Amino acid sequence: MLKYKILINRRGKKMYNKNVQKSGIQNNIKRGRNLNQFVDDYVLVDIETTGLSPVQDEIIEIGAIRVENNHMVDTYNQLIKIDRKLSPFITNLTGITDEMLKTGKMPDEVFKEFVNFIGESVIIGHNINFDLGFLHNKCKKYLGYDLSNDYVDTLYIARRLVPNSVNYKLGTLANLFNISYVGAHRGLKDVEITYEVYNRLRKMR
Repeated sequence: MLKYKILINRRGKKMYNKNVQKSGIQNNIKRGRNLNQFVDDYVLVDIETTGLSPVQDEIIEIGAIRVENNHMVDTYNQLIKIDRKLSPFITNLTGITDEMLKTGKMPDEVFKEFVNFIGESVIIGHNINFDLGFLHNKCKKYLGYDLSNDYVDTLYIARRLVPNSVNYKLGTLANLFNISYVGAHRGLKDVEITYEVYNRLRKMR
């Protein structure tokens, strides 16, 4: 059974990356470069999942925002059909229900749309290694595609620029910067929050 503390850790605890690696990420998947700097053109990405393992669990929602010259220009948000029932914990955390997923699209269709949406853009997210672990595996599984975009992790930038924060969860940083956290734990809302956090961090350089 998933524990809330563990799932929240992916939003701000360094130790969680070790759990992701133990979950079965394919070592032969090509990865992009970890840039961890400020860029003006990128795609923010966040996913919601059924659990912690990129191999055994599924992505149930993808949210993404395309940013050009540091302005939001397009969005992508899609629920994904899965062949299992959601745990009460995941439903309570995200607000996503089994009934909602019935209106989603099939995984191969969603990942094809997602890959087309991001193109070769730099991917940005909060503790993005969690999201990329799933996305690498699912793109490989459903499309035979190596997702090799370069990426930026707002969590690591926050650690560098806000050294005295009590932790580096997305919610903690949002509160620190007076950014609304209402509606969090949904793909598109989380990338909107991450966009705001990234720009507040940019001003602290």
